[in-house]
Amino acid sequence: IGPGLAKAALAGKVDGELIDTCIPITKNAHIQIITSKDKEGLEIIRHSFAHLLGHAVKQLYPEAKMAIGPIIENGFYYDISYKDTFSPDDLKKIEKRMKELVNKDYDVYVEVVSPEKACEVFTNRGENFKLDIVKNIPKNEVIKLYKHQEYIDMCRGPHVPNTKHLRAFSLMKVSGAYWRGNS
Repeated sequence: IGPGLAKAALAGKVDGELIDTCIPITKNAHIQIITSKDKEGLEIIRHSFAHLLGHAVKQLYPEAKMAIGPIIENGFYYDISYKDTFSPDDLKKIEKRMKELVNKDYDVYVEVVSPEKACEVFTNRGENFKLDIVKNIPKNEVIKLYKHQEYIDMCRGPHVPNTKHLRAFSLMKVSGAYWRGNS
């Protein structure tokens, strides 16, 4: 592909499956480059923002426990357990930290790991929600860890290859949730 498309690439679609740009293609395949102009590209950006939110929260509130951070129709969220309730002032602080991280234009790395390795990583990080998720992943499913500098998260992916693709966002509200609906 040309340098312009390579710069804009967020992910690839190989034989219909979305993959990260760092995953080697080892066979002949139908390939599509996904950019921010594609529907899937917007979803990748939103989900990458959820991981960036997790990164900022863990830097500001290291004792926070991360649960899940999916995309929604008009954005993203992350379920987080913390000893205090997050306030609108906390949101401003988190958003500011996210913007600082975005401006670092750092690379996002992915590593495929075994369930045992994922458990080891999240045990060492004290992430009990992630451990619960790992224990419920079917044996034949791939587990990917995404690394944002010192922050590590688990996800199906794909994600942006670099935070330079993450620019316009706003954190808008805080709400309450229960893990797996259990109050």
